[in-house]
Amino acid sequence: MPAATEPLAVAGELHAPRAGIVSLDNATGHKNMQQLIQLRWFAVVGQVATILVVHYGFGIRLPLDHMLQVLTCLALFNGVSLLRSRSPRRVTNGELFLALLVDVATLTAQLYLSGGATNPFVFLYLLQVILGAVLLKAWSTWTIVVVTSLCFAGLALFSRPLALPLDHDRGLWSPYVQGMLICFALNAALLVVFITRISRNLRARDARLADLRQRASEEEHIVRMGLLASGAAHELGTPLATLAVILGDWRRLPHFSSDPELLTEVAEMELQIQRCKSIVSGILLSAGEARGESSEETTVSTFLDELVEEWRTTRPVEEFDYENRFGQDLPMVSDSALKQMICNVLDNALEASPHWLRFEVAHDADALTLTVTDAGPGFLPAILKEFGKPYQSSKGRPGGGLGLFLVVNVARTLGGRVAVHNRPEGGAIVAITLPLAAIVLEEEEDDEEEEDEETEAIGTAKTMETKTHDGNR
Repeated sequence: MPAATEPLAVAGELHAPRAGIVSLDNATGHKNMQQLIQLRWFAVVGQVATILVVHYGFGIRLPLDHMLQVLTCLALFNGVSLLRSRSPRRVTNGELFLALLVDVATLTAQLYLSGGATNPFVFLYLLQVILGAVLLKAWSTWTIVVVTSLCFAGLALFSRPLALPLDHDRGLWSPYVQGMLICFALNAALLVVFITRISRNLRARDARLADLRQRASEEEHIVRMGLLASGAAHELGTPLATLAVILGDWRRLPHFSSDPELLTEVAEMELQIQRCKSIVSGILLSAGEARGESSEETTVSTFLDELVEEWRTTRPVEEFDYENRFGQDLPMVSDSALKQMICNVLDNALEASPHWLRFEVAHDADALTLTVTDAGPGFLPAILKEFGKPYQSSKGRPGGGLGLFLVVNVARTLGGRVAVHNRPEGGAIVAITLPLAAIVLEEEEDDEEEEDEETEAIGTAKTMETKTHDGNR
């Protein structure tokens, strides 16, 4: 764990990529509907309390039967709305508009039964208008304004005035002024509480949308780099093949075959060209070409052990500590993108700390954790702040900083995350966390024991092909 004083940078979000994500508008619509449901329950309880206080406390006779029937209808509608909010179906503007119209209708009915426009609680119409302005589209909001205005006018024309003395000269002791004060306080409190919550929902949605736009821009950047790398790999293939042929011819020349030192250098040059061709092939594989030729079934521990062995033999690292604590092994398909991601992290760490590196593999719950530790100078604060963005590098060369950018985006594609922080004693730690569901093969149970071997082989091949495609996206 990082020290409390050390900043921690995290990029990506850990989740299984096949789980599915509810759309942002859908999630926000559900949250807003839940806020309306809570507000409606407050209205039911508040109206019951107000009716009882006015009827029995102030001695003003109200049609209790009709008013309680209206409240019963409102409570039933709220129960239906509660069931609807639990449905995964998207909450539309029309549904929120209908809900507010029902609230306006019940408020109008209650006001009609209790004095109409002379009722001090008539200003609760403003609450519906403000909620409409926050939740609804423009045409819906203006419709709410027109409907509430018509309801107010209708109450003034057709309802009977409330038998409540105005007594304005009594000031705060006037029952009418007290009712207006209660209405004002109720409006203000409900607006503060619920508008704050709804605004928070909308801000969270906007922030998430901005994050998705940024991610789309980064993925587009990766696609462009992939096309460039693929084109460069194709172009490099021909001169590398030509050099390999020339070195093969040199090896057979008498001048080289008779000189052991020259022959050793030719062999070393052939080895390096072979490595270059392997790198070019890896680029093409990562770009999606000829992928089927290299993908093969293996296990997580075997894949990592072979990767580490290959990396250690091709890099000039002095001391390399490798610890595999994965535990019970699981099947997977070898993935060139995953391999390149891990090698990028190791290469960056080696460049910063050529004398010592540590690579740990762990199995935490349903996730694979890969931790690379070095003893270099660590990350600059500016790089930690902009971690996960391209061209953030302390190496001072053009194009630097793409390694970790690609690492973050490969991990994000697999549903994982990358966290980096500096060590108090010097150096840095890069921790990659990947959900096992994104990289391992699912063990399918065979319900039909007498299924023939050919069908079984086809099913296995399809599963491997699907996993290969998912892992390399």
